[in-house]
Order: sequence, then structure tokens, then C-alpha cells
Amino acid sequence: MAIEQTEQGGAGDPAESPLGALLPGGRVRPGTAVSAGGDMPLLLALAAEVSAESAGWAAVGLPDLGPLAAADAGLDVGAGLWVDEPGRQWPQVLATLLEAVPVVLTGPVPPAPARIARRLAAIMRRSGAVLLTAQPWEGADLFLQVSSAVWVGVEHGFGVLRGRRVTVTSTGRGAAARPRQTDLWLPGPDGSVTAVALPAGESASGARMPAAGRAALRVVG
Repeated sequence: MAIEQTEQGGAGDPAESPLGALLPGGRVRPGTAVSAGGDMPLLLALAAEVSAESAGWAAVGLPDLGPLAAADAGLDVGAGLWVDEPGRQWPQVLATLLEAVPVVLTGPVPPAPARIARRLAAIMRRSGAVLLTAQPWEGADLFLQVSSAVWVGVEHGFGVLRGRRVTVTSTGRGAAARPRQTDLWLPGPDGSVTAVALPAGESASGARMPAAGRAALRVVG
């Protein structure tokens, strides 16, 4: 199956999302579920983008996502809810939150039986909420996957950690059925998601870093 390789420009439209190239219509549609394929930076980047125009968000089963990490990812900490350990009642927890919160993130949960997946999908369609899952989700409308990732800046155990360059692919249902692929800094030198400008024939592992925005992290040892 052919994969559509999106073109990344230089400056580009500042209002245009780097993730938009992977999304049908350039955005996550209300009332749908999106799987981040197990990549936490990608999950948080999606959450920050989708929640930017909403009244709040919630994280379920993500005990390692503290307020500082959420803020660094671009999420509004003051608008967030945390349910670190939903336990066996996780389907009911998700159902309740999807009725009340525009954007819900979920960590690894047991595979959802078909009837539960259908129920949650019906709630999302009714409320317009978006479900973003860390792991593959049977009822997802869109599946994103980091197919390659390279951290840049640390060599031989020391150096300045500048960013992580990734290739992300997406596929899904309906308008998203045709696979798409794009290259991103996730995160880039300033901590944000940035599109990579690829010269013809260059692979995801051979990039030159864009100019840094704020001080980079220094890793020693």
C-alpha cells in the first residue's frame, strides 16, 4: 500500500500545526478516538493541540504524568483532571469523563470488549469528546505510529541533548484510510513539535538541527 509522504516547508504558516499533515482535514475531529501507538511524547503533543480550544482535559491511567510534565508538553494544567489508578472500573471512568470533558487521555488499559468500545464510541459521538489513547485502541478512528526515532546531540555518553527526530505514520478509517507519513522534531530544541524540512532523498536519521529557541538540556555521563 502506498504511503503519502507529506512535504515539509521551511518557514511555513505559523498557524499550521506540524501534526496536521497526519490528520484528515488537518485536525482531530470531535467525537473520535486516536491511538498514539505507545509513544508518550506523541500522545501529549496530540493532547496539547486538541485541548488548546477546549474547556478542559483529563488523564486516566497515566500516574507518571505530573503537572510539570503536562505543562512542558503544552497542556493547561489548571484545566486538567487526573485519575491515576482507575482500577477495574476504567470503562465507567472513561464513560463518565467522556460525557463531561472535551479531551480524555488514557494510558495502557486492558483490551476493551466490543460492547464497551461501542458504548464509548456512542458517548463520544453524542458529546463530541475526543479520546486519545497511549496504546492501540480497537475502536480508534485514527492510528498514529512513530516508525523511527533518533535523539540528537548526545554522543559518546555526553553532550547537549537538542531534540528527538521522528518519522510518524498514520492510517485509519474513512478519510484516514490512506496512510500518511511525515518527519517531526518531537520535541524540538525549544520543547515544541516542529516540522522537519527534508531535502530530497534524506532519511529521518540524517538531519541537521534547526536553530535552538531556548537553552538545551545538557546530559553528562
